Amino acid sequence: MRWAAFAGVAVAVTLLLLLLARASQAAVGTPPATPGEVRWLDRLPDGADHLAARQAPEPAPASPLEASMAGGNGNSPVVLLVNVAFSQGLFAVLLVAAAWYTGIPASAFGAGPEAVGPGALAVGLGFGVVLSAGNGLAGAAASTLGHDPSEDLRTMLAPDSLAGWALLLGVVLPLIAGFEELLFRGALVGVLSAGFGWSPWLLAVVSSVAFALGHGAQGSVGVAVTGLLGFVLAAGYIITGSLLVVVVAHYLVNAVEFVAYEGLDLEPPFAS
Repeated sequence: MRWAAFAGVAVAVTLLLLLLARASQAAVGTPPATPGEVRWLDRLPDGADHLAARQAPEPAPASPLEASMAGGNGNSPVVLLVNVAFSQGLFAVLLVAAAWYTGIPASAFGAGPEAVGPGALAVGLGFGVVLSAGNGLAGAAASTLGHDPSEDLRTMLAPDSLAGWALLLGVVLPLIAGFEELLFRGALVGVLSAGFGWSPWLLAVVSSVAFALGHGAQGSVGVAVTGLLGFVLAAGYIITGSLLVVVVAHYLVNAVEFVAYEGLDLEPPFAS
């Protein structure tokens, strides 16, 4: 019964995460038109697409509270980072609490004493370097087609101060990597496989699809790349049996991408 109870919580958290991700896509989707910009494709109430010029309205002035929270020119990266850290941390606490209440052993997540030592850390670092290289090549390929699937999201979250970078690299990205691996690999692959005897490779496919859908704000290209990355992470998790390996690798992928493209302002190789 404890396995079924935890599985219910894990599925509920996954569905809630996907709903929130869906609701947030508008924030990093098609950028709003600038004042005076004319857009030619307009959707009329009948649902038909028509070529019709439409001029963007002047934006309403921000309130003093909005201006202070956003630094006077849009959402402040620090505010967004704190929001991300809080939401990811809250979901992680919920999962850990559910695991404790239902008595799920740490070993079912791949977090037993034998799976979190220096050896696992070293494997995770090497795995992360390889995945970072692959992620860079995928981003370069997308850029040659005129689309960087992670650019909008990176721009929103990119810090503009040393304190912001410390928050991103030291708190937010570790929380994101830890929570997403705890859910998509530890819970949806490890626990369900251990508790119900299901094939971990089948669970890897299902969890990778859910992982990809949770990154819908990156567009169809980003969803495809993220789904592939999720399956590779799941494969690494299954082969090593260690949650630490994939947490470290996931963190490195995100950190390298932010530092390279936002911190150092590099262009993806082969970008047009």
